Amino acid sequence: MLANWLNLQGKTVVVTGGSSGIGAAIVQELVAQNVNVINADLKEGDFKAQNLLFVQTDVTSKTAVEALVEQVVAKYGTIDGLVNNAGINLPRLLVDDAQPKGQYELTEDTFNKIFAVNVKSVFLMSQAIGRILVHKHEGVIVNMSSEAGLEGSIGQSVYSATKGAINGFTRSWAKELGQYNVRVVGIAPGIMEATGLRTPSYEEALAYTRHITVDKLRAGYKSTTTTPLGRSGHLSEVADLVCYYLSNRASYITGVTTNVAGGKSRG
Repeated sequence: MLANWLNLQGKTVVVTGGSSGIGAAIVQELVAQNVNVINADLKEGDFKAQNLLFVQTDVTSKTAVEALVEQVVAKYGTIDGLVNNAGINLPRLLVDDAQPKGQYELTEDTFNKIFAVNVKSVFLMSQAIGRILVHKHEGVIVNMSSEAGLEGSIGQSVYSATKGAINGFTRSWAKELGQYNVRVVGIAPGIMEATGLRTPSYEEALAYTRHITVDKLRAGYKSTTTTPLGRSGHLSEVADLVCYYLSNRASYITGVTTNVAGGKSRG
């Protein structure tokens, strides 16, 4: 992507969960666009750059989020955009008839943990940074959703529910903040290329909830029969869209969630 086309240079953008997966791709592309990037994550990623600041942050903590915002404003003077990317996924069944109350049946603790990271953090970050954007009458919030939030997913009901909630935030906040020239948009990736987040424990859990083997699950990732474009998505393709939405090139786009899934859908 040509750096000058988006005119993002000098902007200050906070990305949550920017140390790995899609978040890391977003961070790297924003850095390439000469954006002042703040990676708010629990652990620092391998990628380093002069215009990248890592701030260790528990995004589920209001105190930690407010401290992050204060630190960023003290260093850069303002904040121009937020990418709510942090998220977790713990595959569980609502009811496991084979092993009631077993390892892969949904519990209240698991429910609360997923909602805290995937939903509460988005509320906390958006409110804290939204105050700045509203005051200056300019800015963009990008919420990372998922195809699962639009279509549902076996073994991932709570994850899907959190992403559905994110879609609701996007639509509602766009209507609330539009009068202040603040845009809120969502992005819903589908099947993407493999990242370090596809751990053996995650694959084992998801395979169990779908009553298949891990090998069959992995084969499904490689299958392109349900994707009209015939391939998995590249992380850079999500990152490119994030950059576009953060720029004034997308100045009349708000309140929508874009499915980046190669045409894959329920039917």
